[in-house]
Amino acid sequence: MKSVLVIALTILCSSLVAQTKVIKHNDVKRRYIVYTPNGYDSMKYYPVIFNFHGGGMTPAEQMLYTKFNQAADKYGFIAVYPKGINEDWNVGFGMSYKNGTDDIGFTEALLNQIEKDYKIAPTKVFATGLSRGGFFCHRIAAELPHRFSAVASIGASLPDSVAYYNKSESEIGVLIVNGTADKVVNYNGKAGGYASALNTYKYWKKDKFTSESSSTINKIKHDSTHVKILQSSFGKKSVVLVSIENGGHTWPGADDFNVGLPIGLTTKEIDINDYMWNFFNGQK
Repeated sequence: MKSVLVIALTILCSSLVAQTKVIKHNDVKRRYIVYTPNGYDSMKYYPVIFNFHGGGMTPAEQMLYTKFNQAADKYGFIAVYPKGINEDWNVGFGMSYKNGTDDIGFTEALLNQIEKDYKIAPTKVFATGLSRGGFFCHRIAAELPHRFSAVASIGASLPDSVAYYNKSESEIGVLIVNGTADKVVNYNGKAGGYASALNTYKYWKKDKFTSESSSTINKIKHDSTHVKILQSSFGKKSVVLVSIENGGHTWPGADDFNVGLPIGLTTKEIDINDYMWNFFNGQK
């Protein structure tokens, strides 16, 4: 009962400072949540991070689970939580890539609206997402590299449809985070659906990203996971693969509650919000 009350209070506190808004796109009303950080100054330019929920999740659940508002307060960015139609995103499987929901158009229209409502640093526009929202981040990287400087995909690798239709040669920063024991999105890929985590990394780094390094994080004795990081850079752009060894379909550093779903272990070796911000902040 105590934990339920804590969660309820957390949701209440977040809802007091986060605003739910509506934008019409293609004659459909689309909802989203905007959170401005503590000390927000309407005369100052801010970074903005779009945080896309997983399939079947709501923006509020994504906001609570990822603790992204706390990261926004810590680092001083505006957090935006868009809502997919039927809590889904068009990533090319489960619906038509070309003729399904126009989520790319919605995302660009929403960014235009955010730029009208707030002062946004034009080179500090980023996107992240979990699972289905993470798959969608790869589509953003392919189709909106002129609007977003970098993306971070959590628990999702490159959809085959994105690779098939992507004709862009633009460099964009891409952070890929996958658990090797993920039973929802297979680390080694799925035929006819999406690439493996390693092949996703290879796809985005292209031939220009020649400076490569690797590292391991394994500091917490009671944590049965550890982290392997593979990184390539080209100028100010980087492509990074964060592999959570023995990790599941989770947001690294988040709380362990999983409402009975078989999502596996959540690593505490890395707080992905901190790591992601440092990654984003280094992309130009």
